[in-house]
Amino acid sequence: MPKNLRELPKLRDSISYFYVEHAIIDQNDSSIILHRGGEDVPVPVSALTCLMLGPGTNITHAAIKTATENGCMIVWCGENGAKFYASGMGETRNAKNTLLQAKYCMNEELHMRIVRRMYEIRFPKMNCEKLTLQQIRGMEGIRVRKAYQAASKINGIPWKKRDYKQTAWQDSDGVNRALSAANAVLYSVCQAAIYSLGYSSALGFVHTGKMLSFVYDVADLYKAETTIPVAFEAVKRNAGNPETEVRALCRKYFHAVNLMQRIARDLAWLFEDAENEQQIEKATGDLWDDEGGIVAGGVNYAEGEGCDDCSRD
Repeated sequence: MPKNLRELPKLRDSISYFYVEHAIIDQNDSSIILHRGGEDVPVPVSALTCLMLGPGTNITHAAIKTATENGCMIVWCGENGAKFYASGMGETRNAKNTLLQAKYCMNEELHMRIVRRMYEIRFPKMNCEKLTLQQIRGMEGIRVRKAYQAASKINGIPWKKRDYKQTAWQDSDGVNRALSAANAVLYSVCQAAIYSLGYSSALGFVHTGKMLSFVYDVADLYKAETTIPVAFEAVKRNAGNPETEVRALCRKYFHAVNLMQRIARDLAWLFEDAENEQQIEKATGDLWDDEGGIVAGGVNYAEGEGCDDCSRD
């Protein structure tokens, strides 16, 4: 039975990500396999949310096709996942959540509702309704500062401030380099989740103006529990080259906080009130109309009859 691409995948049941470098990736029956150093490693692509391809990776067309058919987004990234270059398409073709997100993003009142909810996720025991956005941002700054201080104390690693330049990577201290590497992994995973759930990475609410604005919004919900402690622990393990420790630690912390389940749950809650406002998508999709708002798709309006050629996958 063919998969219905209009159904949203169960992201909460997926493994977060898998990073690979210096390998050849090929199709293997209904899955994919890695060839590296004379070793063949099968990859459970149907259970993956994001496959991250680092330097020295070659992947066949058949493997790309198999991964996308199984709902696994592919990301091309730098060494250790430290830089995002490009990505493939996620599993769903349903535009419901993208349209919902656009509606909330473009309406000032609804936009603010999402912003407040994002901060309520950070402060679950606090009512943010009567606070100004400036007050909430101040509270967030204190929360993040305390997260840095706690991770510094637990690991015995000094912390000054967030300070790095992409053009002068080695000029940053170990914690800042580890933070950048860990955040890059988190961004890739969040982007895969956002795409898989049918949202847009560009339509942000707290961040704006970038193609990854919503990715930054979502990632900021979890940094205090994931990438901040990851960075300090990575430096504790390997002060000279903490970036090498980041990937394994990210996987450990992402699993500990049930990251994929929480992203799926939190995004659903952010837009919860509007879900009933959306119409159930038809097989052909609807058409926008300047008088009636929306009219049925799959109809030949010259003849008033159904049109088989008007359907869209």
